[in-house]
Amino acid sequence: MPDPVRPRHVAIIADGNRRWARERGLPVLAGHVQGIEAIRPVVRRARDRGVGTLSVYTFSTENWARPDDEVSGLFNLIDGAVRQYTDELIQEGVRVQVIGRLHQAPSDVQRSIRAAQDRTREGVALTLNICFNYSGRAEIVDAARALVAARADPNAIDESHFAEHLYTAGQPDVDLVIRTGGDQRTSNFLLWQAAYAELVFCPKYWPDFTADDFDTALADFERRERRFGG
Repeated sequence: MPDPVRPRHVAIIADGNRRWARERGLPVLAGHVQGIEAIRPVVRRARDRGVGTLSVYTFSTENWARPDDEVSGLFNLIDGAVRQYTDELIQEGVRVQVIGRLHQAPSDVQRSIRAAQDRTREGVALTLNICFNYSGRAEIVDAARALVAARADPNAIDESHFAEHLYTAGQPDVDLVIRTGGDQRTSNFLLWQAAYAELVFCPKYWPDFTADDFDTALADFERRERRFGG
């Protein structure tokens, strides 16, 4: 029996942190705390299953519209998590990449994230994309701006050339998108990279999503016949 076809790149829309907290009568930030903890076992399982790249949507450009105390709390949580878990990621061979408009984040968060990227750069078991202050449309705009700034010949620009200016340059396109929380939309996430991705929607809120749920999504992916328009 042939080995299962694993996705090279899995992207996760980790939705439902706030609803998870509210249904339990907890502060919204408690849902984000549990959401960060839920990432760790999934990262390990992705590595163990031979997934080369895992992208997790942690903060979108639209999230700035949330209450100030929630936004500042999120930044503090992300900063603390990056500081706390970098050594663990190094031991597990995980390379951290942050994709998004990091320059708009508070300076202390920028420093922590850049330090994590630098310290984990030798990791080869898994690339973990932390999609932070990210928007798929903004990424495409930034790529177009980079091409204009480079004075690229319009007639020489093709899909491959354009992709070289995306945040994920050099990484494989997304094979599988997993969205938790019950909604069934892609929410401006990796629009270019996920053009032919398989979609799996899980009704669980992200804090309740487990490594076994990740395996279930992989099994769903493996059962599908991918034709790419053929």
